[in-house]
Amino acid sequence: MALSDSVTTCLSPPVHYVICKLGFEKKDTYDINNILSKNGEVCWQAVTEHVCYLKSDQSVDYIKTIRSLGPVCESVNLHFKSLTKEQFVIQYALWFHWTNCTELFLELFDVLQYTQTTEVALGLMKLTSCLERALGDVYLLIGKDCPFLLRDLLASEQLAVVFGRAVMNVLRVFIGSPYGLNLRNVLWHGFASPQEIPAKYCAMLLFLTAGLGQLLQTYLLQTKCILVHRPYVILVSLEDLDVFPGKYLIISKFLLCYLNHEMLSIAEELVKLSSFVLKAMLPFWMAALTAFRQSRYADCVILLLPQLEVGLRLLFTTTNKCPNRLLTAEVKFLSKVNYDLMLAKHLDNEEVNQLPAVLEEPAMASILKEFLWDFLNHQEGPRIRDRLSHGEINLEAFPREVANQIVAFAITLLCRFSDEETFAFKEHMVIKPLMNCASCYRSRFHPISRLKKQVLECMKSVRLWPELPTVPEEHIQTIKGLEGNAEASTLILMIPEIISQLQQYMPQNCCSSDDPINSVLTERLLIALCDTHICTLYSPRPVLEVLVVLRKISTQCHQVSEQIIASTELRYKQWMNKTLRSRQRHNYLRMLNSIKFLSPVLRLILVLITLELVNIHLVCKKNPFDYQQYLKFLKSVLQYTENLVTYTSPEKNKWDETMELTNKALIKIRKISDRKLMLMQLAT
Repeated sequence: MALSDSVTTCLSPPVHYVICKLGFEKKDTYDINNILSKNGEVCWQAVTEHVCYLKSDQSVDYIKTIRSLGPVCESVNLHFKSLTKEQFVIQYALWFHWTNCTELFLELFDVLQYTQTTEVALGLMKLTSCLERALGDVYLLIGKDCPFLLRDLLASEQLAVVFGRAVMNVLRVFIGSPYGLNLRNVLWHGFASPQEIPAKYCAMLLFLTAGLGQLLQTYLLQTKCILVHRPYVILVSLEDLDVFPGKYLIISKFLLCYLNHEMLSIAEELVKLSSFVLKAMLPFWMAALTAFRQSRYADCVILLLPQLEVGLRLLFTTTNKCPNRLLTAEVKFLSKVNYDLMLAKHLDNEEVNQLPAVLEEPAMASILKEFLWDFLNHQEGPRIRDRLSHGEINLEAFPREVANQIVAFAITLLCRFSDEETFAFKEHMVIKPLMNCASCYRSRFHPISRLKKQVLECMKSVRLWPELPTVPEEHIQTIKGLEGNAEASTLILMIPEIISQLQQYMPQNCCSSDDPINSVLTERLLIALCDTHICTLYSPRPVLEVLVVLRKISTQCHQVSEQIIASTELRYKQWMNKTLRSRQRHNYLRMLNSIKFLSPVLRLILVLITLELVNIHLVCKKNPFDYQQYLKFLKSVLQYTENLVTYTSPEKNKWDETMELTNKALIKIRKISDRKLMLMQLAT
């Protein structure tokens, strides 16, 4: 029997006991009127009396507290079931306004009426996400930087001031503490199956959220403060989230169009057959696909992301022969058995992680590791799970494009980890192109990928310079001090000399001995270099440090280009309208003269940093002394570009100083090239 069939729970025995049994041990019937007043207010003192504390250090005794609160939660659940929707809205809707998600909390009432286990689990995940976001907004009434982790937020002094420490301790019993029920984490990390989450805990959190709204209203009236909700994160540049870039764009649109009934029906069959899916988690998969059909894209992704983690954890524990890791949702493991660990090069005992080796066929090696890092981890990526689980995204406006990519990715994993019986599915006219496109995926959000994009965008900007409006050449020559500018000519001659030294490291079809820094050829060269595949996984620290500097250089170059474009267009318009004073005219013509050498200089720098990028991993071969010297050189180039930004700004217009700066920078680049200290020179 496959492990995916034999595993009935991902909760270890102690955690399973705490979540599924502990709160049911006391059989007492609890009177709801003890914690709910006649005018509908939560009696917090009666609730907090159930929190027990350890004698040793007065910290919360979670075991005793959960046992004591069990009947209370059941009473709240029965209370909600006794209400009609209209009664619930009248009594509680007002107290959910502080969350900025009133409708979501009202919908949870409907979920609790029918007690469908999958919907209860989904409701809890959404509730904890929105509650965390709202609590963060409350924190900012007093504090400045909101804690990233829920456990730190709940333990903060700021929330204790608003709600009281005892109230916060009640919340920590349910969410935020790894020693309590920890409902948020066991669900978001995929440890709990639908039937393992008691509905009464969802009902209790709904009740407590309303009670928090009542306490907050009192605080706001006393302090005259106004609660301000932070704006949601908006996922922009959705084209960057397309798994099928470039030449696969047409296929991508075809697939986007056909992720419909037929594709989802195939996915439903694969879910039942794939060894990637734990049978206990099957309801989550089916609910996710149903949500996609119903255009509930946030629900779909919220349900799928934990299941992708479960499937990878199953593979991880199988290949690394540590089956106990599949069943750990305990304090010391919960935060560790996640994507970071599963995709790491080494295990925490320093042994080599075998999971990447199992996945090292081209399709899975690229899509699994690079896709997951792109969508979930990279700081400049969408970080879908972080933002969903922390309530940073508006669930009502969650983009279909993102859900489409997650579902498509899940289907490729279901196909990859299915037996021979599913061969017909893999060869299906819709599935096969999907797998082919997946195999070509390259990271879009790793710093290496972002630098490539920056370089090409900067080059597009520089390419516009020859098209800028300019005064006739004879006007420039008539200005005293500009005629026969020998220094500018020297700079222009120095650039081809440096380029000729670097030519042996460039693709030959992108170079010209007659005009090595030609604008068209430079762009073709940069495109060819940026098309080179560079490993983005397991980048060591020196690689990342160099990338930071290279990206800063690229950013400064782009800013210089944009400043010159803006200044040139403005000054030309003023020249034609004859609104420039004498000194301004002189300065404008100096700028035009400087553009002659600044354009090839910027193109040289872009070529230089791109060649270094292609050979970035060779930095690890440098000894510590040479590495520091190399880093010092890059930082000097960065300093030059930063000064260039300052001198070419409309406020400064220091064109003579720009020429002097450039001369020093080119001399330094030539010296480093002569000493063969660049990474590209280590490749030969």
